[in-house]
Amino acid sequence: MIAHIKGNLEVKTKGYIVIEVAGIGYKIYMPESAIEKLGKVGETVKIYTYMRVREDDISLYGFITNEELRMFELLLSVSGIGAKGALTILSNVTPSGFALAVISNDVNVLKKLPGIGPKTAQRIILELKDKLKKEQEIMPEEESENSILKNAITEDEKVSEAVSALQVLGYSRKEIADALVNVNMNELTVEDIIRKGLTNLAKGI
Repeated sequence: MIAHIKGNLEVKTKGYIVIEVAGIGYKIYMPESAIEKLGKVGETVKIYTYMRVREDDISLYGFITNEELRMFELLLSVSGIGAKGALTILSNVTPSGFALAVISNDVNVLKKLPGIGPKTAQRIILELKDKLKKEQEIMPEEESENSILKNAITEDEKVSEAVSALQVLGYSRKEIADALVNVNMNELTVEDIIRKGLTNLAKGI
């Protein structure tokens, strides 16, 4: 499996890019929003990748952040959503907004996304929340989880929602606790807490 590709941006066009590494050009399909954020052709870029292998096709899908990659993998796990549909969704909602919609059962946010109707939106929420619930049942609570955050998770609905949303994106409670331990969450919205957590997680805090 190819975890990421770092090289020279040779082509930047609608739906995909080409990165050259050691004389080999890698065609990588990406969300339109991610392509727009990339630098100019000729610059060095690093893209997190997902390699999809089928009998008649091997394709690379790329993302600027690990959170986008995690979200893509989550969407592929939902019945009825393919790679193209997942890329379209990623082009129209951030990982934090998506995770919050799942945790808060916000069908309205999801059904506004291109190609997502009410039934598909409900299926996304149901399947991903069920997956999260199963993971929480089989994973013991981290003993080293910060005690202050642990109390906040228990007592503060806002913090609890943010933690659950970050868990939807694949992070453990221990990782989330470490990322949020020094964050003043009193005046932040749920999505602000999620964004701050993602920023700190990306930094390895």
